[in-house]
Amino acid sequence: MEIILEHNLVRIRSDFKTINAPWMQAYIRLHMKEALFLPGAMLIFHHKAYVRERERFIRQLCSHYAIAHEYSESFYLKSILKYSDKPIKIELHSLSERECVGIELFASDATTVALSLYTPNPFVMGYLSAQLEDYIEHIDTSSMVVSLNDDKAKVRFERLMNKHHALHFQLQYYYDSLLMQRLYDIYYDKEFEEHEIHTMMQHYTVLECHVGASQDALKRSYKKLARVYHPDRVYSEDSKIVHRYTQKFQLLQEAYTALRIVS
Repeated sequence: MEIILEHNLVRIRSDFKTINAPWMQAYIRLHMKEALFLPGAMLIFHHKAYVRERERFIRQLCSHYAIAHEYSESFYLKSILKYSDKPIKIELHSLSERECVGIELFASDATTVALSLYTPNPFVMGYLSAQLEDYIEHIDTSSMVVSLNDDKAKVRFERLMNKHHALHFQLQYYYDSLLMQRLYDIYYDKEFEEHEIHTMMQHYTVLECHVGASQDALKRSYKKLARVYHPDRVYSEDSKIVHRYTQKFQLLQEAYTALRIVS
């Protein structure tokens, strides 16, 4: 394990075993809802409500690190506590350690969706429940039922389906056109292959609209985002920044054109 103190970040590079240690898992679960999940990594921001828990975690982290490297615990503790208000990034040494977790989705009606794990996984269930906790009707060790009775709930659900990383797990959602038919009346008379559904949902995410949004809503969002990401509005000589803006603008155009045709 490595602890790297950067200008505005505490970076913890660890292995699979340490990330699964009880003290590490307890801290991760505490921040499931507001953390930013990246491929093979997790970014935890400072939260005033969890100051004591953060300090306890830092002490456990320093103790573990000092024992593993035969260093002075007090030296590292004093250094890291100076970064007590900085984000903590937990990442794996090797992305090859990621495990794929299958999640089946089934809509029983226009507002009710069941999520079931093919194999029980406490970490992934904790992640899913944290993301959808305001809408859970029932939950057990490997499945949950959520109520999506308004646009806000559906947007939250759609964002979750477009996130495929939960630290060292790769999430794979399985569903068919029946899910779309029951959740969104606008697509009731259409048949879609699984990859087409996934692509369509990504288009809505790019345009920052919920699935099934009206043509007027799509148009307003497209115009708003196009003004922000048009390459002519990039006031930078950095080629990477220009490239990112150009890519985003192209994705906006593709998404808007595709959804206009589908609708």
